[in-house]
Amino acid sequence: METVAASERGALELLDEALIAQALQDARKSARQRSNYNFHPRAEDNPHRFINAMCRGTYVTPHRHKRIPKSETFLVLRGRAAFFLFDNHGRIETTLVLGPDRRRCDALGVDLQPGHWHTLAVLSREVVCFEVKPGPYDPITDKEFAPWAAEEGSPEAPAYLAWLVAEHRRLAARS
Repeated sequence: METVAASERGALELLDEALIAQALQDARKSARQRSNYNFHPRAEDNPHRFINAMCRGTYVTPHRHKRIPKSETFLVLRGRAAFFLFDNHGRIETTLVLGPDRRRCDALGVDLQPGHWHTLAVLSREVVCFEVKPGPYDPITDKEFAPWAAEEGSPEAPAYLAWLVAEHRRLAARS
């Protein structure tokens, strides 16, 4: 599937198996082990709508959208992801399994209000999310990264991700 600029795609674009397969293929090739497919044509657009394809082992630094308050909606279309909410000190307040399998997941997705520390961890081999959040996107103001968490790409990131997944499993076993 050839990826073209959103502005060249026309009035209707299908969110189908071919699009998901391409997003996953792009994620597998990415050094970050994830890839976005944007439906919005420009960073200035509002709202932002995109597919986020992620492979197990990718690390999304816990963050919040507070400087410019932005809500976010995550719907997991394929796979299972652990969703985390944290307090201001990095303690896990809530962890849920998101995904389409109702027997193994708490919910299909979440709608998150602005200003809350959060992240996702991939539990299955791959996860595909549909996400919506307000634009515009400015990398300087979009996210505030948690000062208590490992930074993406840092030597500490794999250990922090492993700790998150272990804590998710420990907390889920208690409930």
